[in-house]
Amino acid sequence: MSQLQPAPQETQETALHHGRLGVLGIVFFVVAAAAPLVGMTGAVPVAIVLGNGAAAPGAYVVVGLILLLFSVGYAAMASKVTNVGAFFAFVGRGLGIIPGVGSAFVSLVAYLAVQLAVFGFFGGLVSGEMNDKFGIDWPWYAWTLIAWALVLGLSALSVDVGAKLLGVLMSLELLALLVTAFAVLFSPDKPEGLDLAASFAPANIFAGGLASTAGIALAFAFASYIGFEATAIYGEESREPHKTVPRATYLAVITITIVFGFTAFAIVSGLGASAVVDQTLELSEGLANPAAVLFAVAETYVGTWIVDVMSWLVISSLFAGLLAFQNSAARYFYAMGRAGVLPERLDRVNRRGAPWTGTVVTSVVTFVVIVIFWLRDLDPILNLFYWTSGLAVLAIVFVEILVSLSVIAFFSRHRGEASVWQSVIAPLLAILGLTVGLWLLASRFGLLAGTVQEGVDPTVEPWGLNTTGWILVLTPFVMFLVGLLVGKLRLKDENEDAIADLVT
Repeated sequence: MSQLQPAPQETQETALHHGRLGVLGIVFFVVAAAAPLVGMTGAVPVAIVLGNGAAAPGAYVVVGLILLLFSVGYAAMASKVTNVGAFFAFVGRGLGIIPGVGSAFVSLVAYLAVQLAVFGFFGGLVSGEMNDKFGIDWPWYAWTLIAWALVLGLSALSVDVGAKLLGVLMSLELLALLVTAFAVLFSPDKPEGLDLAASFAPANIFAGGLASTAGIALAFAFASYIGFEATAIYGEESREPHKTVPRATYLAVITITIVFGFTAFAIVSGLGASAVVDQTLELSEGLANPAAVLFAVAETYVGTWIVDVMSWLVISSLFAGLLAFQNSAARYFYAMGRAGVLPERLDRVNRRGAPWTGTVVTSVVTFVVIVIFWLRDLDPILNLFYWTSGLAVLAIVFVEILVSLSVIAFFSRHRGEASVWQSVIAPLLAILGLTVGLWLLASRFGLLAGTVQEGVDPTVEPWGLNTTGWILVLTPFVMFLVGLLVGKLRLKDENEDAIADLVT
């Protein structure tokens, strides 16, 4: 490798504003991205019916523990490396510049994909709600483009403005879920009381095996956690990043795990552990309307008013997720521009310190894809949401494995800077769990994304993907190879800027 040069000096046009975010500000962004209310209304009923029934809450806790193990090494790395590129920088420091660029391409695809997924869900949901409640019969893409414009405007403001808005929306969302969960917990009218073993005993969680029902539940649980890993992206805009980012990471994972596990357990308890599958099928009309399950439990144990509140909070939750993922994607464009991997103009910020060029490029990409789905008359939920959300979670888990490998490699060269638990044991356990998760997500991708080959029953037979399914499954790995090639070419061109940004 050629001689490394100092990182280029930041200017007012290229420097993010430091010190704007504390621990809670970062947590607001990443928990909002995980969209707990959306997960409880969308993924949990499917995990119950097609997965391990009453043990679905346990599947969420298992995945939360795996991601907590990942967070140990991730937080240790964040205490040494502060870089808006996060995964990009971590993999670059641990495995080298070329794999770092490869991981950056995968991460960028992931965050663009998940934002597109939320745009699809938002447009489809709001279109239906507005037509039903107010008789406003606008197409999904009209509402999606309104949200697109609002997200562009807000993300161009300083990051702390977005954090304040997300804080309000997320607090209301979590409050609604916790009110419902505690109402079930303390109600004397539960059909079977509280059956902890049915939901959290390992024998029930893994019943049917990873190749069957347990694997399906775990796959949907993995899909629900996407977003938590973005804590390090905000390191350069935080106060005392070497302390703030690790604390925010642990707090975010623990918060999401508790909310998911507790609320899912409340749903199971509210319907009765032994009857939860049949009840979920009936309430959701055969999973055609999964949100009806949480709403029915909330109405029974809290009251009709909270259903009305939740129906609006689902929309605000989706909007909060849009803002969070817009920020993540824009900051990846910024990091890759600053590193010289993509055009350097991407490293520009506006007067408020927001990565303006990256924000605009992110919005242009999402606008083009939305218009393509509109012109091709594809469904915003069945196509745009399911296809891109499946792609996003597969990509994120793949990069998390690379990050865990990077942690081990980095601290093997910096012995004594982290404990054996932080630098070896926890990352190895995380790699094991994440690799299983990656296999489950890929093998059950047809079920997650609705891309099943004709004649295949995805609840029984893994894989069995159609052409669209295979393209989506292979995209993260192809993009990694593209990134490796780009990284190699940039090194060949002796792009010291790229190297300096990753190693400083």
